[in-house]
Amino acid sequence: MKIIIVGSVASGTSAAAKARRNDELAEIIVYEKGPDISYSICGIPYFLGDEVTEISQLTPRDKKWFESRYNVKMNINHEVTSIDPVKQTIRVIDLNTGVEYEETFDKLVLATGANVIIPEYVDVQMTNIFPVRTMEDTRKIDAFIQKSNPQQAIIIGGGYIGLEIAEQFTQKGIKSVILQRGRHVMSSFDSDISFRVQEHLQQKGVDVHTNEEVIRIHQDETHHIHAVETKSGQLFNADIFILATGVRPNVKLAQEAGLQLGSTGAIKVDKQMRTSHENIYAVGDAAESYLSITGKPFYHPLGSTANKTGRIAGDVITGGDLEFQGVLGTGIFRVFELAVATTGLTENAAREEGLDIEVLYNLKPSKPEYLNGSELLIKAIADRDSGRLLGAQIIGKDGVDKRLDVLATALYFKANVKDLFHLDLAYAPPFSTTKDPVMYTGMALDNAISRNRYLLSPTELVGKEEDYQIIDTRSRKQYETSHVQGAQHISLSDLREKASILDPKKPTITYCNKGTTGNAAQNILINLGFDRVYNLSGGNKNYQVYLRYLNSISKK
Repeated sequence: MKIIIVGSVASGTSAAAKARRNDELAEIIVYEKGPDISYSICGIPYFLGDEVTEISQLTPRDKKWFESRYNVKMNINHEVTSIDPVKQTIRVIDLNTGVEYEETFDKLVLATGANVIIPEYVDVQMTNIFPVRTMEDTRKIDAFIQKSNPQQAIIIGGGYIGLEIAEQFTQKGIKSVILQRGRHVMSSFDSDISFRVQEHLQQKGVDVHTNEEVIRIHQDETHHIHAVETKSGQLFNADIFILATGVRPNVKLAQEAGLQLGSTGAIKVDKQMRTSHENIYAVGDAAESYLSITGKPFYHPLGSTANKTGRIAGDVITGGDLEFQGVLGTGIFRVFELAVATTGLTENAAREEGLDIEVLYNLKPSKPEYLNGSELLIKAIADRDSGRLLGAQIIGKDGVDKRLDVLATALYFKANVKDLFHLDLAYAPPFSTTKDPVMYTGMALDNAISRNRYLLSPTELVGKEEDYQIIDTRSRKQYETSHVQGAQHISLSDLREKASILDPKKPTITYCNKGTTGNAAQNILINLGFDRVYNLSGGNKNYQVYLRYLNSISKK
């Protein structure tokens, strides 16, 4: 059997390695347009910021190593220009010599990845604007920085790569400005979570401008850019410009060969990564995924998924039975000392699906404060009808990845929120609190869904404060510093005595600073016979952040 693989980053090399592990006799040939194989795209920002000291650390396996290890023919600097699905042949150009030739295949794997979206205002002659996708891009950026010593950068786009570059450039001493076309950075997160990231960036000296779409480049006669102009008419000056404008699947070969594309624009595949042609497979960033929670097509280009899909294709081609189980949209990134993570459905996505959801903002320490525990915010979403966990977003300085991985695992196994409380998680003071934030998340959501301990988010409250009697259960000093509009102060210690002055028939909201004391007050009023009592999720702290968010978007 002759297996041809087009592309040699994460998914292509994974497909080749798995195919060889299964079948020692198969002829396996890999074609790669560039000079590098199996490199870490996700590690690029950290080399540019000097956190990774040598670029070779991002390319630990070269052509010689891979050929020796797996007995695979690795053709770098070879571009596959077309596919004939009927004859089962490909056309290839050797970019070193210019020689073009035809190659037959029994099985073909398209690991063509994704391309950076290059806006129309950019052309190849411009000398100081760069995409961030390949090792070649990385070398060019590094060479420019070494030669020109830029003092200010414009980063066009506020996704993962844009924020990581802003972090690394800032730490390197390059002033960074992010221009985001949408209303907030990190559009895959709920806007109130993204706003927290945005505030943190600005506190660290990164200028963030939202609702600013670049439409024009200002350059001199040497094609050196000195400014970009946005649709609002503003000019932003810089020495170096980074395109973090997102990616789209590289489907040119597949499309020209008549292979079916999915609704996301990526190559449509089945669970064994097979395309609409029985002997052609697609993997990695070129292939369409699906969201396992909804079963709907989803595009989520990520190195971990690329490795997984490559392995599945390599297995299936050589007689295995692996099947892709979909994705949850899980992702994490670091922005200075904060980790920001997501898995499953956001609140916005769940509402777009028409689901009746419960939303919890859980503010808890990552470990005891006496061991320098820092605050975690877990925003978790659950289905009211079934009690199933639907998704979570987490922000914090410590322990974010650990909690997110537990919640992603729970999502994969379709856990009910009440199951989270019963997890036997690792506990010792250096690592967690006795009731881990994950356990508390499950408990609070289950209480809201099944035990009439209703939650109300700031999104649901703001603008409707007059519909409720609102009780601030904190100290008088905390209340006077800031409080929910329309709230009256009754501390928790006085609540039983003063409950008689309240109307038990009117919807009531209790709150504290973060949520725990508000829940205690909620229990008191429910037990005293109040009809419907809500705990303000995330307390006054979360409410005040939401007000700042609303104020920020009203200025745009």
